[in-house]
Amino acid sequence: MVSYFDHAATTPMRQVAVDTWVEHAHFLNPGGQYRSGREANAVLAQARETIASILGADPVEVIFTGSGTEADNLAIRGFAGTPGARIVSTPIEHPAVRETVADLAKHGVSVDLLPVSQDGVVGLTDALDQPASVVTCMWANNETGAIQPITEIVSRATAAGSPVHVDAVQVVGHLPVDFHSLGATTLAASAHKFGGPRGVGVLLARRSPTPAPVLTGGGQQRGLRPGTVDVAAAAATAAALEEASAEMDAENKRLTQLRRELIAAITHTVPGAYATVLGTEHPPQVLPGHAHLIFPGANGDAMIMLLDSHGIEASTGSACNNGVNQRSHVLEAMGLPDDHADGALRFTLGRTTTQEDIDHLIAVLPDVIEKARSVASL
Repeated sequence: MVSYFDHAATTPMRQVAVDTWVEHAHFLNPGGQYRSGREANAVLAQARETIASILGADPVEVIFTGSGTEADNLAIRGFAGTPGARIVSTPIEHPAVRETVADLAKHGVSVDLLPVSQDGVVGLTDALDQPASVVTCMWANNETGAIQPITEIVSRATAAGSPVHVDAVQVVGHLPVDFHSLGATTLAASAHKFGGPRGVGVLLARRSPTPAPVLTGGGQQRGLRPGTVDVAAAAATAAALEEASAEMDAENKRLTQLRRELIAAITHTVPGAYATVLGTEHPPQVLPGHAHLIFPGANGDAMIMLLDSHGIEASTGSACNNGVNQRSHVLEAMGLPDDHADGALRFTLGRTTTQEDIDHLIAVLPDVIEKARSVASL
């Protein structure tokens, strides 16, 4: 059997998304003024309406992109793409934000980073109280699952007159989102994180202030993301989000229980193992399906390969860093010792995760960790 524990990287496409895509795959250019163009545009408009309704936005604020990474780039570069701009960010961002901010810093943009606690939660400082070209913070961390104080960050930054971009890729489809109530200026999501098609992102962008266009040509989608929109992919994204939202409460309760069982069993049977974010009734909170554990003294690559030999697919961190032998910048920011950071594993649960998967992992993990520690000692 294969037990998949990397839903934070991508989750299997929902059947409703597959069916919706197939149903609308024949549509042509939604910008056409003839009948088929009008029909395609009507489907696209409905997809926007559905997504906007679920996420607490207006349809005109829904911009379809090619990925969550592109959505992050459009927002951050659109607000702070010129020398002399100022960005407030954090050291635990996904590479989609982190590397974008670093690239802008090379071209004359100043950057202030908020501090991070040992629990992986961003701290609030007076950097938020000074006007910035953009303040950007993820809603929940993709590695640890730690939920950030995004409401407070948005409130303080907005009071200072700063636009706020929220990377909500790990949250949309998994936790309730109300864009207008949150008060953020822009928000990024990714369809394949909640069972939609890969290659589709969503940027929610308020009418004002609006990021300056990064791409030019065509003028579609308010000029923020010009180019012909894939109608079938947009409709499939809306269908997947609608289904994910409908089952959210029940699914989160199920995943929370499985996650707690998994962490309890692992920390009981594997010497020295501990969870980076416990997600108790008090802060810090954690995403329901995230179980990020530390196995001090174990070799990360060895753990992944050994688990894979048992048909268990997991991750040491962000999928965007897979194949690159480097220590997690998130765990470094949290201050974990090297031998702890090197022994980190991320098990992320999703709608296909079963009790059998949990039992399978619990059964083989102690031996895997023992062998991975032997490899590290060499």
